[in-house]
Amino acid sequence: MSTGFQFPNQPLADRMRPVTLEDFIGQDHLVGPQAVIRKMVQSGSMSSFILWGPPGVGKTTLATIISHKLDRPFYSLSAVQAGVKDVRETIDKAKKLQFFNKPNPILFIDEIHRFSKSQQDSLLGAVEQGIVTLIGATTENPSFEVISPLLSRCQVYILNALSKEDLVDLLDRALTKDAYLKKLSIGIEENEAMLQYSGGDARKLLNTLEVVVKSECSDPDFTLETPIIITNDMVKERLQENMAIYDKNGEMHYDIISAFIKCIRGSDPDAAVYWLARMLEGGEDIKFIARRLVILASEDIGLANPNALLMATNCFQATHMIGMPEARIILSETAIYLATSPKSNSAYAAISKAIETVRKTGNLPVPLHLRNAPTKLMKEIGYGENYKYAHNYSDHFVQEYYLPDEIKENQFYTPGRNAREDEMRSRLNQLWKEMKSYGKE
Repeated sequence: MSTGFQFPNQPLADRMRPVTLEDFIGQDHLVGPQAVIRKMVQSGSMSSFILWGPPGVGKTTLATIISHKLDRPFYSLSAVQAGVKDVRETIDKAKKLQFFNKPNPILFIDEIHRFSKSQQDSLLGAVEQGIVTLIGATTENPSFEVISPLLSRCQVYILNALSKEDLVDLLDRALTKDAYLKKLSIGIEENEAMLQYSGGDARKLLNTLEVVVKSECSDPDFTLETPIIITNDMVKERLQENMAIYDKNGEMHYDIISAFIKCIRGSDPDAAVYWLARMLEGGEDIKFIARRLVILASEDIGLANPNALLMATNCFQATHMIGMPEARIILSETAIYLATSPKSNSAYAAISKAIETVRKTGNLPVPLHLRNAPTKLMKEIGYGENYKYAHNYSDHFVQEYYLPDEIKENQFYTPGRNAREDEMRSRLNQLWKEMKSYGKE
């Protein structure tokens, strides 16, 4: 650049990392006045805990601030790089400090969900005995990724994605407090693209700002007096990448598929295609989406519209054959069809109730009249005796007990309240009369 202006090698996100709780942006429910972590820091009494939240919301920063505030030794391990040996060596260092009557160190483990069971087991004794105070950071639900004995020894604190107000505050601070950016004439005319791309991630936001500013400063005619006016189009052009925020291997993967299923169950086709679009733009496996639609068709629509299962099964086969981008149309058609179909979970409820009964009653014997009798001996001892062949009776039906004697009057299926199952209820009541009742019509 003609001005000789040079950016440092240290990224803006690192330069802007807060060093005190007062400078920490967001998470007021944890570090605000009278909040739990602030109280622990102020009292000097710190127990082990796990910070669970999306990337770029301050988990590592918060752990570092706490260690500095409490003036304790601070050990940091990355679960991506560290093994059991590294954990044990760190714990040994912490043990040696006990001889000097110093407060126990803080052991920060980033991405603790990536630790294997044996690696997590190696932490248990040190945490339980107070050799270290553990602060773990994870982007995944600790209930699934952290072993129960370790989880029971740690409080879990949830960090939220930064709000729009937090992100705007962060931008303002970067422009006015960073030693390099404040030398430039930077104005933010539009911030929507930067905020959208960040997805509540402070690191992404500051990286985006730095990329845009650096690209403008690279112009040969640039001087310190040259105004840099940031717009949405400028951000999109500079980044040249997908603006969708979606981690198909992380927590958002499960949250979005959950939202997708629940809105179809709730008969909202508009929400269905929105969450579908989020998954498609994020690169989700289309076969995974199609499989979930097959499950939903039987679990949530079921007998209210048996064609739903056929539709979903065909969708799975078609998406497998066609692939993207055309598969998006097939998935959209199926999602809308399922969302607008009548709903019934009667088949799901029936099998759940039957399984519960099986687990309670065990392997009850099959009634003799229902047993197969392929040999003479079996016939002689009563197998198949008195079985009534339904097709020999009027309407191809005869009243009969088909369950084991101990539960012969149990009923597992309750027809749902929809046009299709209303017809089924009427037919069943007509056939079984006083012997069984499937509810009022």
